[in-house]
Amino acid sequence: MSNHRYPQRKSPRLQGYDYTQSGAYFITICTYKRAHWFGHIEGGSMMPNQIGQIAADCWAAIPDHFAAVTLDVAVVMPNHVHGIIVLAGGGVALGTVIGTYKAAVTRQIRRECSAPPTTVWHTRYHDHIIRSEQALERIREYILYNPARWQADTFYTA
Repeated sequence: MSNHRYPQRKSPRLQGYDYTQSGAYFITICTYKRAHWFGHIEGGSMMPNQIGQIAADCWAAIPDHFAAVTLDVAVVMPNHVHGIIVLAGGGVALGTVIGTYKAAVTRQIRRECSAPPTTVWHTRYHDHIIRSEQALERIREYILYNPARWQADTFYTA
């Protein structure tokens, strides 16, 4: 057996921040290897396929499973999901919400799709703590216009 130690990954979460406290969070969750599992962009609009519709429906159902969570705007893109999650401080951690969402999408895809992808999600997710009304408005606009700006998007792949 090897004694080789793998380097510890640095957490992408803000050190010392309590991700159970009330607040709004801008979330981006990418597919594994940024594969286009969720559909395509046509004429500046997202055209979800069956898997993309599952991702959208599961996102909309998050508040059904977490009473302290409300949702703001969101969009399912070909290879990622953007959304704003608002926690009301009910003790649920943001990571728990995201993990539950990803697991629910994966389960439903495997249950309903004839040829589901082996791996749906990238292991991590991006979050940004929204700290002002101006930031909230800017992020809402970014999310809503993301399909129209797809080719300029950070997560765009042809």
